[in-house]
Amino acid sequence: MSDDHVYLTLAEGHEDDTRWAYGTGFEDPLHGVDTTVPDGVDAGELADLCVTLADDALVSAQRLAEWTTRAPELEEEVALANIGLDLLGQARLLYSRAGQVDGTGRTEDAYAYFRDAGDFRNVRLAELPNGDFAFSVVRLLVFSSWRLAHFERLTAHRDPVLAAIAAKGVKELAYHRQYAAEWAVRLGDGTEESHRRMRKAQEQVAPYLGELFTAYDVRDEVVAVLRQVTEAAGLPMPVYRPLPGSGRSGEHTEHLAPLLAELQGVARAHPEATW
Repeated sequence: MSDDHVYLTLAEGHEDDTRWAYGTGFEDPLHGVDTTVPDGVDAGELADLCVTLADDALVSAQRLAEWTTRAPELEEEVALANIGLDLLGQARLLYSRAGQVDGTGRTEDAYAYFRDAGDFRNVRLAELPNGDFAFSVVRLLVFSSWRLAHFERLTAHRDPVLAAIAAKGVKELAYHRQYAAEWAVRLGDGTEESHRRMRKAQEQVAPYLGELFTAYDVRDEVVAVLRQVTEAAGLPMPVYRPLPGSGRSGEHTEHLAPLLAELQGVARAHPEATW
């Protein structure tokens, strides 16, 4: 299967979406959306959901930002930076919604900059160090496939704000998944060295798949996408043996705290600073 065929197949249902990450639209996705929490929706549960999804996005965006000046090519540096900006935008909207409904009135900055690592609820896959480019490709493929499947379901959420955020995110995540899929095929079906590195990356990511599949009921859908891409790339499907613990309950790797220290350093050093 050629990577063009993979693109066309994965793009089904997203035919109107641009393939450029940050160019999926600049209109306010919440314009005109009623921000009142609907009857029957638990505000606490809604806030918790928004925070976990925002934490996933923020931590992933920070890791992608680390590729700036380090990517294999300038074009890939720009693409990865833009994917990170997409995720950062999702995090801002989700944190803002959480602050609206949890009764605290916290801002997006309060969530992002003034919580410790143990308070974050992101999946652990997002916080792992980048490693080489192959690892980042495999991680992005898994993460974007999983997040896209979940956001597609959230477009029907009873909270209209979360549904609107998800609808915008679907367009972005479809590109993220496709970008990663094309690189997975290119590297997996490339040189002996690129194939070896992709196999190693799969082995490194595999233990963290179980945490994703227990979070939301999207396992079959995500596995189908991963199988399609790995077959096209001449790679095996990874066998995952879930690690104990979960980032959703605040159990993180040793890598999250230093990542957050870098992210939060300026804000904590100058908490009252303004533009």
